[in-house]
Amino acid sequence: MFNKTERGKMQKIRMNTELRNKLFNKIKNVFENEDTQEREAFLRSREIFNTEQSYASTLAKAVVERAYPPEDVAILRTFKKKYGDPCDVVAKDKCFYFAHNEDVDDEGDTKETKSHFDFGLFGNLNGSEYDSDEGKKFAVAYFREDLKAMDCNPDIFAQQNENKDNPHKTKHVDECMKALGKVGNSYSSRDDSTGMTKTFNDPYYLDVIGTSYCRSRAIACTKDEYTQFENWRIAKANVVSKHQTWIDTIQKQCDQLKIGLKAYRYLSEGIELATELGIQVDEAELIRTNSTGLTIYNPSNLASMIKGMKNKQSANTREAKILARKKYEESIN
Repeated sequence: MFNKTERGKMQKIRMNTELRNKLFNKIKNVFENEDTQEREAFLRSREIFNTEQSYASTLAKAVVERAYPPEDVAILRTFKKKYGDPCDVVAKDKCFYFAHNEDVDDEGDTKETKSHFDFGLFGNLNGSEYDSDEGKKFAVAYFREDLKAMDCNPDIFAQQNENKDNPHKTKHVDECMKALGKVGNSYSSRDDSTGMTKTFNDPYYLDVIGTSYCRSRAIACTKDEYTQFENWRIAKANVVSKHQTWIDTIQKQCDQLKIGLKAYRYLSEGIELATELGIQVDEAELIRTNSTGLTIYNPSNLASMIKGMKNKQSANTREAKILARKKYEESIN
């Protein structure tokens, strides 16, 4: 706490860009860590997804192995080893077209219902086998804390939801993708991903027989199984939706915060705002340090810092050298 003299000095300190940014970031950090309903809903959506992912991936393994029995896979691998490329028909994949024929059309004829389900981190949320921002939105939301710890901005898609692509958005998206270890496109037959992406994807690769292209190998399942796969994909999309809703609430607060801080002329007004919001700000640290971390507002500390920059010689240094020389000459005479 400040005494009256220090408080009087603080009243005279004018706001500048650096002080505004410091206050903004401190208050925004509190907003992001408050236990709000929106934040809780987002965290809960990730827990639900983890449960659905575990169940759906186990079900996918059963459905795929029913279509491509492991014993058949083993035989074909033996043939490949014996005959080479002509028998190279077994591949691993993490995305599949599942289909059922239990529905009927308006005329009572059986119809096929199928869709693409990708168990990879960047798997599309709408059934497409191609890469899109939707998969990226899930990835950054799912690994939000990890990306924040790596100085990335995992909220960039949510913050720029209504904006077209721009250099600012591209910069932060690229940083997140690099941090996640994403390489290439999600539909590429070769997966060179590393780090978090590789760790996430690896458990979901299964052996399939035939071409490596998903669309040409629709795997039969029951309607109930298909529904479970859809529920899993809905849970994945819900992570993105709940993340967007939560970040929207923070953005609205931050927009008003920026307007207020921009209007304030003195630091004391910004600190009063933080106090009214129930946020404790370390005023001493805020006003006594600049962006380099040097203590400059305290006159005594500033004077000591400036004095330390001077490369002064001791007043007795020259005299001491003359005296030492005289003593040396006397010793040899």
